[in-house]
Amino acid sequence: MKAQFTFWKERDGRYLGFLNDCPDHWTQGESLEDLKEQLKDLYQTFSSEEIPGIRRVEELEIA
Repeated sequence: MKAQFTFWKERDGRYLGFLNDCPDHWTQGESLEDLKEQLKDLYQTFSSEEIPGIRRVEELEIA
């Protein structure tokens, strides 16, 4: 299973990022690998629980 994410490196060297399906919920890591681990945790939480306020993005097929 794969999930797309967006990330960037801050001036202090930390990495910030979010899952593209949940762009309102950022996390951070000391390295890119650490950030990926944090994002995996977010994914597990968001996909295993019905959390109020979590916005989802899906495609709608029209005709």
